[in-house]
Amino acid sequence: MPYLVLLVVAVVVVVLVMRAAGAPPKGPGGRGGIRPARGPRPQQPIRPLAPDDDPDFLRELDRRTRRDDGSPA
Repeated sequence: MPYLVLLVVAVVVVVLVMRAAGAPPKGPGGRGGIRPARGPRPQQPIRPLAPDDDPDFLRELDRRTRRDDGSPA
């Protein structure tokens, strides 16, 4: 009988340890742990996404398509 009690206690302890190790700590409302606060993201300059949106590219393309006399190619 003492071995059966010891076995049950050991199983309960193992289950509790596995749950504690695998689950994130519970926060308010029981929806998981509190995340560490992130700082504000650094502002990146807004760049055109495609070459046809880039004014410099369009100017260069226009310059290349024109002939020396200014008429379109």
